Amino acid sequence: MGLEKFDPALAVHDLIQDLKWSVELRAEFAANEAAVLDCYPLRQDERRAIETRNFLALYDMGLHPYLGGQLARLIFGNEAGKGATVAVNKLVESLQGKGSVA
Repeated sequence: MGLEKFDPALAVHDLIQDLKWSVELRAEFAANEAAVLDCYPLRQDERRAIETRNFLALYDMGLHPYLGGQLARLIFGNEAGKGATVAVNKLVESLQGKGSVA
């Protein structure tokens, strides 16, 4: 998961950064993910990968390696302990090619 495939034009990068910095956006994402995704110019395959929690597909599209872990924690739990463990396990499952980990 190096930078060979990194594509800075992916809208998911902006989504992740916005989610990291905005408590309100995180709450809205948790309540109505589709509405938040509608606000970003995501490619169809990019959006589908987010919706299905397919981090491997996102990396293959060019997601920055650092941001995959950030997105996993934002989706599956950002707290130390159990939430963080769940997020890491879901990320690893996806990267191992186990497909959707929603």
